[in-house]
Amino acid sequence: MKKNISFISHSDLGGKADGVQIMVHRGFAYVGHGFSNGITTVDVRDPKNPKVVDFIPCPPGTRAFHLQTHEDLLLCVNAPSVWTMQEFQGDQKAYFGGSPADKLKDPASRFTAGIRVYDISKPEKPREIGFMPTSGLGPHRIWYSGGKYAYASIHFAEFTDHVFASIDMSDPRKPQMAGKWWIPGMHKAGGETPTWKTGKRYAMHHALLDGNVAYSAWRDGGLAVLDIADPTRPKLLCHDNTDPPFGGGTHSPLPLPDRKLLILADEPTTANCSEGLRYIWVRDIRVPSNPVTIATFPQPAEADYCKKGGSFGPHNLHENRPGGFQSSKIIFATYYNAGVRVYDIEDPFRPKEIAYYVPPNPAKMMDPRPNRPQVIQSCDCYVDKNGVMYLTDPNAGLNILQFEGL
Repeated sequence: MKKNISFISHSDLGGKADGVQIMVHRGFAYVGHGFSNGITTVDVRDPKNPKVVDFIPCPPGTRAFHLQTHEDLLLCVNAPSVWTMQEFQGDQKAYFGGSPADKLKDPASRFTAGIRVYDISKPEKPREIGFMPTSGLGPHRIWYSGGKYAYASIHFAEFTDHVFASIDMSDPRKPQMAGKWWIPGMHKAGGETPTWKTGKRYAMHHALLDGNVAYSAWRDGGLAVLDIADPTRPKLLCHDNTDPPFGGGTHSPLPLPDRKLLILADEPTTANCSEGLRYIWVRDIRVPSNPVTIATFPQPAEADYCKKGGSFGPHNLHENRPGGFQSSKIIFATYYNAGVRVYDIEDPFRPKEIAYYVPPNPAKMMDPRPNRPQVIQSCDCYVDKNGVMYLTDPNAGLNILQFEGL
């Protein structure tokens, strides 16, 4: 099923079809994997003929599923390959319903945690130049678009789960921790105890910036708006949570600085809408300390996706990165079993869906977990300046598409 999006090509990523986050930079796509535990480089200078040119394996038990590019640098996380570990082979609640750190046995000996830095001046062959090890589960996602600091969600051993972290990138060969912020109750080594209910997961997913303000998503912990004028000492401007009455899973923030809007997506963490629908919200952030919800995006309605199998709802947003497609009116969002969706928010009070593409279901499964439905679960989408869309899936590889609404 499709509307205003056409198919260009497909890649199974050299047999490693479990794509998670994707960056496209200087004609090459860098894909992090959820199960294959490494990073694939794809030559996409001709989008009709993508060619895998490199694969970087991770240390044992480790995945590099999230990454960032800027100029000659590629930053990647190293974290436990949770979906290949016995503790997480059953119900997804083992991962989403509390801190994974509480469930892993002998974690230090089973994976490597930290952030790796690669030189991509030769884009077809990333070369490792730096590594910042961490304790605990390590990093989940990173934001880096140049400058002195990168920002990441990192689990350190002294905390219950992932917290906000500033990383000094002055010398990319030696990244250094610079600052931290967390929701009170997370610093267990400091004597804090959680104030939230058992079965909820308070953990930073990632943050995006608007100048000196960071908009950070904290899963069941909601939205935290931080003042990072001094990245070594982040300060809270606002903490807001819509759970309850709406479900948690706050996942993807996208500030639109020129319009003083924030797009915020909540991720479904169960299959078949068993805990209700999740939404993409529009918030007015003219006053960052008081973000006000003014609208939600329409839900896909051309099929009954709750009955399709797998998860249905928002996941990642195209993040308007430097060098890519940038718009404060056209928003791209992956929607798991409903593919990728495109919205027009010229009127932010009345978002409209203007395009979608639902890829075919995967030919085979990469996911090692038992009894997973063989359905599309569109994960991440990067859009270049020409509206070429690079869409990943944890089982179906990479689909390259053309947005026809430009």
